[in-house]
Amino acid sequence: MWAQALEMLGEADRLQRRFFTGTEARGRHVPVWEPPVDIFSDGDDIWLFFAVPGVSTEQTEVSVDESGAIVVRGERRLPLPARSGSIRRLEIPHGRFERRVPLPPGRFELFARQLDRGCLVIGLRRIA
Repeated sequence: MWAQALEMLGEADRLQRRFFTGTEARGRHVPVWEPPVDIFSDGDDIWLFFAVPGVSTEQTEVSVDESGAIVVRGERRLPLPARSGSIRRLEIPHGRFERRVPLPPGRFELFARQLDRGCLVIGLRRIA
């Protein structure tokens, strides 16, 4: 039983370190978690799958920053039942999120942006 308790504490600590990276600072909303991402390449195409359950494409912003990294940000709100009831367990992160993913050298165009089974799927194609 003690081993299970230690294992659960270790898992909780790992999840907290992975997802919770900040809080509100000086009245500004800053990201509090980073969605996990899977990245695949196929020739000149790069596919990024960001795990953002319960978030619509309209609730996300996709851009490229000055360093050439793709940036996905948005907010996952608590579901309606959680707002009026009591929370029994909360494992899926909520609140503002942001994830930066460095891209390889070159220029890319966004040719796909859709939701697929809880993942925001971004397709990029090398143009130079």
